[in-house]
Amino acid sequence: MIVSTPTGSTGYNMSCGGPIVFPESGSFVITPIAPHNLNVRPIVIPDSTVVSFEVEGRGEEMICNLDARRAIVSKEIQLAIKREQFEVSLVRLNEGSFLSTLRSKLTWGYDKRN
Repeated sequence: MIVSTPTGSTGYNMSCGGPIVFPESGSFVITPIAPHNLNVRPIVIPDSTVVSFEVEGRGEEMICNLDARRAIVSKEIQLAIKREQFEVSLVRLNEGSFLSTLRSKLTWGYDKRN
């Protein structure tokens, strides 16, 4: 299961079929990784929501990844994700908008034959 912020929505979330979310949207995206059921789909929720998980599985432990950090935790643990009170300032270059950057990086609307 992937839980991403709008900033993270164009990374691993997108590669697993999740939506791209505008940076100002104030939301989380929950995206399943390789679901075995076609009815399991990504969902966008408000970032004021606390998301909690209880894990079911055959093993006694699971791997939990957060950006570049990784931990092995007991399956008995309950994970909770929430938006923090503080914000991080990001540098924005005046080279283009969010959509123009996506168009360029994802080659939307470009004819590769020319």
